[in-house]
Amino acid sequence: MTLTMQWYTLAMMLLSGIGMGVAFDGYRVVSNELRFPRWWLPVLDIIYWLAASIIVFRVLYASNNGEVRAYVFLGLAIGVTSYYFLFSKPIIKLVQVIIRSIRALIRGIFKTVEFVIIKPILLLYKLGIVALGFGTAFTIFILKIMLKLTRPLWLLLWWVLGPIIRPLNRRFMKVADKLKLTERFKAAVARVVVLWRKFF
Repeated sequence: MTLTMQWYTLAMMLLSGIGMGVAFDGYRVVSNELRFPRWWLPVLDIIYWLAASIIVFRVLYASNNGEVRAYVFLGLAIGVTSYYFLFSKPIIKLVQVIIRSIRALIRGIFKTVEFVIIKPILLLYKLGIVALGFGTAFTIFILKIMLKLTRPLWLLLWWVLGPIIRPLNRRFMKVADKLKLTERFKAAVARVVVLWRKFF
């Protein structure tokens, strides 16, 4: 292996160590900010170390075909140490700022959706309910007035048609009793109720 390749591998391992530090601080900050359960932390640690090992090996393989030498571990150690002494605090603050910015953006989107879509729909719904109630009350009021105004006419019609309607009503009741229409109707209603309770 040439000296140039050794220095190149050392530099790549140093950058890999810095990347490992960034990834570790990043996922730790995210887990704290999102308040993951404590039992998740060991699982995340295992995933982190597995992913870091695979990535470092891939970088090493691309640098010197995967040859493990002392300077490989030296480069990783220098990268990790220099990161934690020089870049750890700024990276942690940067990740926190990014998370807060994303949260603020999501809150802004939800508030915009609520203000532009949800609140107008609720307002239209309430206005519709009020209008429906007002319309129903107004219709009942008009019907009451009409019934009062037409009551003499209905009384006159009943006085005129009463002698015809009463015998017809008696005959209908006799036929209904013979055919047992009332009992059949009650039985049909009972069956419908049973089916409704069975399926719904």
